Amino acid sequence: MEGLPDMEQEYYYNVDTTKKILGCDKHYHGVFEIYYLDKGSCTYFIDDRCYEVKEGDVVLIPEGIIHNTVYQNERHRRKLIQCSKKYIPTSVYEKMQSLVYIYRNPTVRSDIDRIFDRIEKEYENSDDFSKDMLVYLTGELLFLLARNIRNRQDITTGSVYIEKALGYVRENFTSDIKLSDVAEICHISTEHLSRKFKKETGLGFNEFLNMLRLQKAEYILKNDKDISVAEVAFACGFNDSNYFSEKFHSVYGYTPSSLRNVKK
Repeated sequence: MEGLPDMEQEYYYNVDTTKKILGCDKHYHGVFEIYYLDKGSCTYFIDDRCYEVKEGDVVLIPEGIIHNTVYQNERHRRKLIQCSKKYIPTSVYEKMQSLVYIYRNPTVRSDIDRIFDRIEKEYENSDDFSKDMLVYLTGELLFLLARNIRNRQDITTGSVYIEKALGYVRENFTSDIKLSDVAEICHISTEHLSRKFKKETGLGFNEFLNMLRLQKAEYILKNDKDISVAEVAFACGFNDSNYFSEKFHSVYGYTPSSLRNVKK
């Protein structure tokens, strides 16, 4: 069960126990993600916040949300589901805002383990009924979480100034902002912000900034056929359209121009 998911797949299941930082290069995708930390601990960066995730926690991430995991030097075991929206029950999807992102509820952990075990067996030993069974089991898991949401525990988040920095970058990423600008706003040194940013999010400042810009560019390229690639680059904060094209290709595996030929 090694490797990264094929984003054309409707359903992908993976178990990993390595010590390396996990995740695809983009750190966001067009599918729904269910992450379960069966053993160990990690820092989970999601959108504008960092969360301390513990053994037994479930992380629910809707499509298009930037995220990353950072593990300490300890053994861990995580289980991952990435699936299309059709695997999410309509009634649960409508209440998803109250469920995301971190779900901690020790009272239902044994039930969570049981469902994940069944999903793993169904995924690895598929037959003509497996797709329907995966729809059923994924729905059962999400109904379990939704029905027991009142017993969910609070989760500790990261540094206040890192959250402030992330929020500022998200609001201003189309402008020509620099790490020193954000450090001044947070009233800390550039060097200290750089170290803390990397430690808590698992991403360098410029890496995160470019990721936001590329995500915005991806959306424009898919939805506005009249704007040129160069105009998209400048609209998203890139001062050099060639650099933009290089970064886009390194992340997505194809050029900005060719994206417009990809079917939605």
